Amino acid sequence: MTHVIAGDAAALAAARELAAGFAAEAAARDAERRLPEPELDRLSASGLLAITVPRAYGGADVSARTLAEVFRLLAAADPNLAQIPHSHFVYVNVLRQQGTDMQRKFFFGEVLDGRRFGNAQSEAGTKHVQDYRTSLTAAPAGGFLLNGIKHYSTGALFAHWIPVLARREDRTLHVAYVPRDAPGLTVVDDWDGMGQRTTASGTVRLEDVHVPEDRVVPHHLTFTGPQLHGAYAQLLHAAIDVGIAGGALEEALEFVRTKARPWFESGQDRAADDPLVIQRAGELVVKVRAAEALLDRAAQAVDAARDDLTDETAAAASIAVAAAKAFADPVAVELGGAIFELGGTRSSLDGLNLHRHWRNARTHTLHDPARWKIQHIGRYVLNGQLPPRHGLL
Repeated sequence: MTHVIAGDAAALAAARELAAGFAAEAAARDAERRLPEPELDRLSASGLLAITVPRAYGGADVSARTLAEVFRLLAAADPNLAQIPHSHFVYVNVLRQQGTDMQRKFFFGEVLDGRRFGNAQSEAGTKHVQDYRTSLTAAPAGGFLLNGIKHYSTGALFAHWIPVLARREDRTLHVAYVPRDAPGLTVVDDWDGMGQRTTASGTVRLEDVHVPEDRVVPHHLTFTGPQLHGAYAQLLHAAIDVGIAGGALEEALEFVRTKARPWFESGQDRAADDPLVIQRAGELVVKVRAAEALLDRAAQAVDAARDDLTDETAAAASIAVAAAKAFADPVAVELGGAIFELGGTRSSLDGLNLHRHWRNARTHTLHDPARWKIQHIGRYVLNGQLPPRHGLL
């Protein structure tokens, strides 16, 4: 039975409860590459996956601020379990923006019943990240046929529905919502990244997969006017990075309190009383708190733009999210390494698996280069140039 969450406060309470449970086995799941299907079933049953369904369709329609905090809490416990449903929320949002009323009723009903969306978006060997070559062509007997190969398909292995980005004959971009068990669709668990090891971000193969017409959404229309598609998706990525940083910080501080030894020149009996350790811990806390504040400010900008969507408010939201992610990415990577700086030699023991924080941060922050976000921020503040509507900002 899937619980239905009524509002923002209930969503945050559910996230805190789940995060506490997910954290307990996070290191072991990573070390053993134990795929988190039981944990995902708990996530579905909690009702958290339906919290952005509009109220008109039975959902809580929580704020972006609440959703970002939900992702931060989950990522601090286990960033794999935060990244897996990332695309789920992105493609719920696509239906909000471009789905018909009939499509929304059907798919939002699926989400409220605990069904999960995966993704089949990125492709390897193409010119760049937005060079999509998967085709959606008219089928002789009606509907469409999907053909292509997708990579980095986070969530697909665990999904009930897999949204597939594909181009029609006229090169316009569409999303086809395909059942996980559709004939001709194969999900391959071949993800071999050094971090985010249990996201199962592998390959999806599509060979003449039939898609009814009412399962296809014209995604290209999203970018014809002011939009928050990119800001929304990037906000959740930023929340994952901030969560990784916070989780690494908490584990580092606990290690110093309970296991680390002081440097002999400090004259202290505990590492936690070593003045240089204290100094470094304080510096790291400031960075994590700053990342959290930027994330919260970005989420508020997205909410403000949702309430009054114009070119200007959409741009302000995108820039605020870009600032949060550009700051959080290096902080997450730094915290993943600083855990050893604070903990000393014994913290590097492989059995502790503290290195998962750095591996997860380094892997997840490769999604979208922060240097381009800095470029867009600079152009905006210096010359008033609005950021592009390409969905990655």
